[in-house]
Amino acid sequence: MFEIIPAVDIRKGKCVQLVQGDPEREMLSLDNPIEIACSWVE
Repeated sequence: MFEIIPAVDIRKGKCVQLVQGDPEREMLSLDNPIEIACSWVE
């Protein structure tokens, strides 16, 4: 059995997805980190 633990990367108050962890290369930026985290709980 596997346990999946999501991670929320936050930069300047927004959720971000970085390209290969490079902070200079954002692939996605979403405005509300709390809303994103709550959607995973559901």
